[in-house]
Amino acid sequence: MNWAEWGFDLFGLHVLWTDFVGSLAALVPVVLAMRKSIWNWPIQFVAAVLLAMAYATIPATGSVLKNIMMAGLAVYGFVKWQRGIRDEGELVIRQGTRRERVGMLIALVGGTVLFWVLFYVTGWSWGQYSEPPERYFLIAADAYIFVGGVVATWAMSKALVEFWLIWILVDLVGVPVAFRGGIYFNGSVYVVFFVLALVGFFNWLKQSRPQGVTA
Repeated sequence: MNWAEWGFDLFGLHVLWTDFVGSLAALVPVVLAMRKSIWNWPIQFVAAVLLAMAYATIPATGSVLKNIMMAGLAVYGFVKWQRGIRDEGELVIRQGTRRERVGMLIALVGGTVLFWVLFYVTGWSWGQYSEPPERYFLIAADAYIFVGGVVATWAMSKALVEFWLIWILVDLVGVPVAFRGGIYFNGSVYVVFFVLALVGFFNWLKQSRPQGVTA
């Protein structure tokens, strides 16, 4: 067993340390995002790296790639928020324009289809180890979580209220997939994440500028 597979037993389940620490670290940015703190991004970067290691033990290449992409977007988000705070004096939250909303929806649906094909052909999804028809659903879930995570983080970097809604939609699939893959602690934590995302959405909605106002 290599160090990435180290863990401990909890209630009869084996919990990976990377899963445990990464999942707890993933909760912190949610709370910080609700407070519009720029420091959510560095912590999100660390959490993404740790969770990529955890999912690599399944293996779930789609989820690994998602977290690697999330780490890169965390750097991008930090720069965008820093620039926005510098220019405006504070982070300006706004509702997405109709064009942005349609674009995110197209990216979510179209991206899921494209990555389903990619994961199916390459065998990068852990769903490939299941028998049909479950295999097709699990590969689709992997693709959806990957694309949804990227779209949500991009929307968050733009300080769009809708990013919370996308994360909620991703959680509805991500939680059962995590349990199915044996990433038990991450699945449990993301149940809490789901509740916090609902609170965060209504919190940001109250503070947001009207749709289409960007400056």
